[in-house]
Amino acid sequence: MPQTPYVLVLFYSRHGSVSEMAKHIARGINKIGNVEAKIRQVPDVSDTTKVASPALPEDGAPYCTLEELADCSGLAIGSPSYFGSMAAPLKHFIDQTSTLWLTGQLIDKPACGFTSASTMHGGQEQCLHSMMTPLLHHGMIWLGLPYKNKELISTTAGGTPYGASHLANSTSESSLTEDEKALCEAQGKRIAEMVVKLKK
Repeated sequence: MPQTPYVLVLFYSRHGSVSEMAKHIARGINKIGNVEAKIRQVPDVSDTTKVASPALPEDGAPYCTLEELADCSGLAIGSPSYFGSMAAPLKHFIDQTSTLWLTGQLIDKPACGFTSASTMHGGQEQCLHSMMTPLLHHGMIWLGLPYKNKELISTTAGGTPYGASHLANSTSESSLTEDEKALCEAQGKRIAEMVVKLKK
C-alpha cells in the first residue's frame, strides 16, 4: 500500500512559540485530503556544534532524520528569528543536507516558512528569507501567504506575505493571536493543496 504523501513540518523552538505555530500549520495541512502533516524538530547544538541534546527529545515532536526530509512531498520550516536569521540548530541541520542537494531529492517540492520574534521589527521577514535561500538552492518552490488571507491586513501582531509569523510580547510568550492562528492554518492548507496539485 503506497504511503500517504506528507508535508514535513520541521522546526526549532526555544521558548514554545514556534512549536505552537507548527501545530496550527499541521492543522491546516490535515484539513486537505490525500496529504498529512509530519511534525519534527531539530536538537540543540553546543558551542562546538556537537549535539547537545539526548538522542530522543524529552517532550514534543521527534527529531527529524534526513530520510524524512528526503521523502517528504512538501516542507514547512520554522525558527525563531535570531538577529534576523534562523536559529543555529536549524541551520546546522540544513547544512547536513548536501547529499540531498547532490541527488536533487527536494527539487520541485513546495516549501514555506514560519517564524517568531519578541519585537515588532525583530527580523521576522529577514528570518524567513534566511530559511528560503537554502531551499531555493535545493530547487524547492517557495510559497508565501497571499493577501486573500484578510488576516494579513487586519493583524496587529504577526503575519507576512513571505510566511506566517508570531509577535511574542516576551521570550516566554507562546500564545498566538486569532489572526496568527488563522494565518498558520492558511499556510498549512496552501502547501498541502500545492502538494496535491503537484502529485496529479
